[in-house]
Amino acid sequence: MLRRTRQVPDRLPVTKLTTESILTNYRNISLGLQGGGTYGAFGWGVLDRLLQEEWLVIEAVSGVSAGAINAVVLADGYARGGGRAGARKALDRFWRTLGQAAILSPLQRTPLDRLAGGFTMEHSPAYQLLEMAGALAGPVFDIPVSLNPLRNLLAATIDFARVRDCEELELFVMATNVRTGTGKVFRRAELDVQKVLASACLPTVFAAVEVDGETYWDGSFVANPPLAPLIDGASARDLLIVQNSPIARAEVPRNMADISNRANEIAFNISFVREIGALQHLHGVPDEERSATATRDPVRLHLISGNHVIADTRISAKFNAELGFLQKLHDLGVETAENWLREHGDQIGVRSTLDPMPVYFPDKV
Repeated sequence: MLRRTRQVPDRLPVTKLTTESILTNYRNISLGLQGGGTYGAFGWGVLDRLLQEEWLVIEAVSGVSAGAINAVVLADGYARGGGRAGARKALDRFWRTLGQAAILSPLQRTPLDRLAGGFTMEHSPAYQLLEMAGALAGPVFDIPVSLNPLRNLLAATIDFARVRDCEELELFVMATNVRTGTGKVFRRAELDVQKVLASACLPTVFAAVEVDGETYWDGSFVANPPLAPLIDGASARDLLIVQNSPIARAEVPRNMADISNRANEIAFNISFVREIGALQHLHGVPDEERSATATRDPVRLHLISGNHVIADTRISAKFNAELGFLQKLHDLGVETAENWLREHGDQIGVRSTLDPMPVYFPDKV
């Protein structure tokens, strides 16, 4: 596996590492990025902050749905000498382009939504029709209402040739095989628009995505995010998960669109809780997610969670791509990552810091 050239950082990190350790000890980590619609902007903020720390070496990234998009945008910016600055610029460009494109989208908040707060879209006719169209049409075939609008955005903002050339990072994107019900991991060298769309295909809204004769749905059904590829395919023993898919919600959904989206949210988090439990208590991941030659070397788990704030937004907000909302989530991600680095950065390479509360007792956080 190729490694990047390591240089002495040009500034001190915010953690409690000593000056001597900063100059001699870089810390290798792998990142697992959750999906969650536009909540992925929280992950953008976390990555934006982590990329500023020269001593923190990102070795591999895995993701599903919005997390997969963040992963490939990161690799696109990092490739061919772009480095950390290139990755930050690419992430900024992608999310701001999404926010600008949302101005022309039929998915808009109504005056009632704005009065309700929480960036909800539950009164938006387009939001309700999106779910209704999915229920009536399948959605099985690519018809106008089931076409994924992400396709054009991904093609316009991401250079997948650069992604495939990004040898500084290992990259793993997961989708769910509709026929077999199992996860399919796509690696960096094979990634293209179609495979990322497969990872981000919400089945109640968009038609299943075909790749090499198989059809796929959102990878979050199997793993959110996929951790096994990071354990088996990277040497870093520190695994940092970026959590932006709420497990607990303050309110019960009140309409069919919200019920459908909450059901998906619960299903996506079952796989997350299960995999974390396997890693913490069984020192491994579920057997069906591992390769035949996989080892069970212990890993140190870390978690940066935005759920303490994201859970207070309405369920429909994950479809809200207004630039103001995306910027708010980004800023929350930066702040949360900053606090995490200050409190736990010196424990990378030493011990696990994962707080079990947001995972097992989210309603008490």
